[in-house]
Amino acid sequence: MKTQMIAAGLAGLLACTLAGCAGGGAGGGANPSTQVETTIGVAMPSQASQRWIADGSAVKAGLEALGYKVDLQFANDDIPTQTQQIDQMITKGDKVLIIASIDGTALTSQLQAAADAGITVIAYDRLIRDSPHVNFYVTFDNYKVGVAQATSLLYGLGLTDAKGVPVVDPPAGPLDIELFAGSSDDNNASFFFNGAMDTLKPFLDSGALRVGSGQTAFAQCAILRWEQATAQTRMENILASTYGGDGTGLAGVLSPFDGISRGVITALQGVGLGPTLAEGLPVVTGQDAEIASVKLINDSVQFSTIFKDTRKLADQAVVAASAFLQGNKPVANDTTTYENGVKTVPAMLLGVDTVNKDDIASLLISSGYYTQAQVDAGQ
Repeated sequence: MKTQMIAAGLAGLLACTLAGCAGGGAGGGANPSTQVETTIGVAMPSQASQRWIADGSAVKAGLEALGYKVDLQFANDDIPTQTQQIDQMITKGDKVLIIASIDGTALTSQLQAAADAGITVIAYDRLIRDSPHVNFYVTFDNYKVGVAQATSLLYGLGLTDAKGVPVVDPPAGPLDIELFAGSSDDNNASFFFNGAMDTLKPFLDSGALRVGSGQTAFAQCAILRWEQATAQTRMENILASTYGGDGTGLAGVLSPFDGISRGVITALQGVGLGPTLAEGLPVVTGQDAEIASVKLINDSVQFSTIFKDTRKLADQAVVAASAFLQGNKPVANDTTTYENGVKTVPAMLLGVDTVNKDDIASLLISSGYYTQAQVDAGQ
């Protein structure tokens, strides 16, 4: 369904391109007369997450709507597989590479080979580090994602309103929370964590909140590859070591991704908490609006998720690729934030929305991202 929506949504852009209209967003449109033999390589990290399947399909549909050939590859979260796939794209002569990296530090030689071959590289949602050959970056405002996650946690705990304004009569503290972070090899994970910690800091400093385990450093909280099972194990260990094995006193969990959230929730329910928020399940945040977690939110199990509309991100990747192929520079709205260790990469940043139970209809169903039937089924 989403693939059809993306193709339909870009039909207007294609029509404008054919008519010679000026482009918008990240760059101008393409000239179909130059596209006949043009192939664009799209490297996605995994099919284990519904999010990346949707991203890959959306980018492919958008590029094909403009007449490009697309070489879409998924790497199953295996770094050697992704490097081999990108090597093959370069060897085959793909003109642009759109890469959502597994490990943002593992592609230096591939990007050098791409530059030597005159191939443009667009980093997709995950910044590629330690290379001067990253031409552009399309992503969401990752620091603000972390702010939104922490704000939602504070709201769920009754310390602020939905916008983060402290309430007049908050619950007596300290409220015990636990912190989870994303994969240490994903550049976005530190932005999420920093945004969240900056938001939580005043409440931690005042004693309104307390991290029961004492694990507040990014390295202690990081979940390699964002793995659900790893998150579940860490949560189980914390419950055993800090909360008497049954979760007594745990009020909330900052989770940066829906897969991690589901692992956390499984651990919490496994010791008898819940099964819903109304029945004592701690407040758990998330990210990516994965359908399985949207159902949990709808069922009052998970408290919230951060919705990053990947249709918009795919659109920006498509428009940026078209601009480069026409000899233009894509429009960036951030040229200072994303320093990759060698250069500051120009970026197009998109906004995000927090989804609580009451927001599912307006943000996800009315926009056509999901149907009610999908939300009800969780798939």
